[in-house]
Amino acid sequence: MVSAMVPVTPDDGELWRLAVRTLDDNWEHDHTVPSRTLYPHQWSWDSAFIAIGWAHVRPERAWAELTSLFAAQWGDGRVPHIVFNPAVSGDAYFPGPGFWASATVAGAPPVATSGLVQPPVHALAAWHAYRRAPSESGRAALGRLYPRLVAQQHYLATRRDVGGAGLASIVHPWESGLDNSPAWDEPMAAVPAELAALRAYRRRDLAHADAAHRPTDLDYARYVAIVTAYRSVGYRDDGLADRHPFLVECPLFNAAMGAAEHALAGIAAEIGADPGPHRERAARITAAVLDRLYEPTTGTFHPRDLRTDHRTPARTVLGLTPLILPDLPARQVEAILVEAGSARFGLAARMTRPLPSHDRTATDFEPLRYWRGPSWMNINWLVRHGLVAHGQPALAAGLRSSMIELAARAGCHEYFHPETGAGLGSPAFGWTAALLLDVLAADGR
Repeated sequence: MVSAMVPVTPDDGELWRLAVRTLDDNWEHDHTVPSRTLYPHQWSWDSAFIAIGWAHVRPERAWAELTSLFAAQWGDGRVPHIVFNPAVSGDAYFPGPGFWASATVAGAPPVATSGLVQPPVHALAAWHAYRRAPSESGRAALGRLYPRLVAQQHYLATRRDVGGAGLASIVHPWESGLDNSPAWDEPMAAVPAELAALRAYRRRDLAHADAAHRPTDLDYARYVAIVTAYRSVGYRDDGLADRHPFLVECPLFNAAMGAAEHALAGIAAEIGADPGPHRERAARITAAVLDRLYEPTTGTFHPRDLRTDHRTPARTVLGLTPLILPDLPARQVEAILVEAGSARFGLAARMTRPLPSHDRTATDFEPLRYWRGPSWMNINWLVRHGLVAHGQPALAAGLRSSMIELAARAGCHEYFHPETGAGLGSPAFGWTAALLLDVLAADGR
């Protein structure tokens, strides 16, 4: 039996300075890199979370962060999950700009990007950043970002509604943000992988992290196969149902899309636009999430594999994330709280272990491997945000304390051991620092 973490007493002032120093060290002229080791470019949902942290100390950087990301928005409205820094060597990260070949695609921006997206947490982040540091310049930045945020939502709601039920489909596990979660094991198993392709590239991640902590070579072969299929048609979304090997409706991705409409309603009201259509779309998304992704037998939310039209069975932290929908019905909120408080996840007003990314009682729970067990600050932040929205201050406070203790114990690591709290992955990680600032500033909120 693994014992609980031994409590530490964090020094909030010291942690605040550590977080600010981490963000400053990762700042790169108009954006923040996730880390100086493995991730030398700009990542989409990283920038969203990082903007929330910048709002507490350098609000102008929060708006620069989001502005620089959306400057790389494609003509169809998609916001790419990687924006490549031309000053960084093309082989510094795999898959690099040459692999994605965005320059060959009509509607892509002048800067090299990937062709995938990530969870649309950007409107939520922009609204949070503005409320953390309201100002005339912030309102002006909101006004400039608003049409781009709307275009992002429109892209997801139209071109990615492969199932026709009002939800967006992800076309790659990387789009979920939880890259190799057990939630994707079944749909991934159906993806043909040519293992010979492994000889055609060199994984850069294994130069910075233990292979036992990262996705397997077979997973990577399938990742490459999926991107190759999407790239071969110029990243077009028409006809996905007929030809694409991976199509899944993800609870987090779609909950983020619904939460974005609620945030856009707030932004619209602030800048003098009409919030009504956003509220209506938010209600439709929540209804679709309930209809398509809620599993009554487990009382939680599961991804739906469009290839089989079945929900995937793994009980992962994805199932808790629809708490970020403020209009989630009380019955489902209560069901999520039961799941979150079970031995699988251990959410409590006084937490003895951090929230894991996967059911810690499952036979395939891996406390060291990327997204198959470790605890992540951004998922903790989202769950805490949902707890606050649904009137659960004691549980939100417990999760906040757990997040602060992780950083006090191990610093601003990419992720953490879900039993001991030891730091894993890249050190000096951007969103960990940014969201640490936000929870330190929350003071019980």
